[in-house]
Amino acid sequence: MKLSQSRSCLRWYTTTMPLAQKTNGLFKRTETLSQGSCDFRPRILIDVSKIDMTTTVLGFKISMPIMVAPTAMQKMAHPEGEYATARAASAAGTIMTLSSWATSSVEEVASTGPGIRFFQLYVYKNRNVVEQLVRRAERAGFKAIALTVDTPRLGRRESDIKNRFTLPPNLTLKNFEGLDLGKMDEANDSGLASYVAGQIDRTLSWKDVQWLQTITKMPILVKGVITGEDARLAVQAGAAGIIVSNHGARQLDYVPATISALEEVVKATQGRIPVFLDGGVRRGTDVFKALALGASGIFIGRPVVFSLAAEGEAGVRKVLQMLRDEFELTMALSGCRSLKEITRNHITTEWDTPRPLARL
Repeated sequence: MKLSQSRSCLRWYTTTMPLAQKTNGLFKRTETLSQGSCDFRPRILIDVSKIDMTTTVLGFKISMPIMVAPTAMQKMAHPEGEYATARAASAAGTIMTLSSWATSSVEEVASTGPGIRFFQLYVYKNRNVVEQLVRRAERAGFKAIALTVDTPRLGRRESDIKNRFTLPPNLTLKNFEGLDLGKMDEANDSGLASYVAGQIDRTLSWKDVQWLQTITKMPILVKGVITGEDARLAVQAGAAGIIVSNHGARQLDYVPATISALEEVVKATQGRIPVFLDGGVRRGTDVFKALALGASGIFIGRPVVFSLAAEGEAGVRKVLQMLRDEFELTMALSGCRSLKEITRNHITTEWDTPRPLARL
């Protein structure tokens, strides 16, 4: 589905995005936060004339608990690609996470100006490539590594197979351009799947989380955790945080939506490290749900890419502002003046047992 860049970001947000999701079968793959998964329990007669949405992530203060997830190849959506997204995130006072498979390098994104940026990492078979990339990100001022751990092989992405997906000839994976790894060859099915099969290390294990800590001072977030068992192992391996993600529901069918997996992961960490949610957030109400279930913040991916395609940097700014405004309104109508006032008592979920009345 081709999005016209003249199309209103608001119109896209309310009509085009749900249509694109339905066309791609995402409703069946539980990527979005189900409307029926949570109901609100708002508190009333509370002075909400002042709402504070600021928070701290790994020691960095940001304006709101809404951050930009790593999404690959953004220049396929808009000529300015990751440049535009970096500027928009910085203007919003929040964190941008750059994908390993970006069409702009870590150095190029750093050149857009100040901002708090994380770097998403895939571990390649050639560990020298990994070390070089991590050190380049650190030199460029990136503040943390988001290590993707759910992709030893690429899931069956049928639209990519049908379209024989590959990068257009004018684009490369810029972080790998000088390593002869920046291009994708055409294939009979998916060029991306062939690239992953040839380059990504299937032997990746928990010991590699510890290895990464020996080559960088940046904290490591483990991205792709959806079970309590793996959450406990992440803590043991020295992870600085966990990102609950099902990879946009494109890796393994029948995994739970992120909102359904979140609370199990939060409980397993016992507060030792922060837990974030990535995937399925479409409205400010979704942000509230995630925080009520114990998340320290959320990341958005598809809303950023689609708004980038619609209106470039201005579109990304709009979608971040829209989510901010919706989240602020949800806080006010729920009787919450700061993030610490958002609690589990503010929501009920479809998996809850009947609850007794909370004591006042």
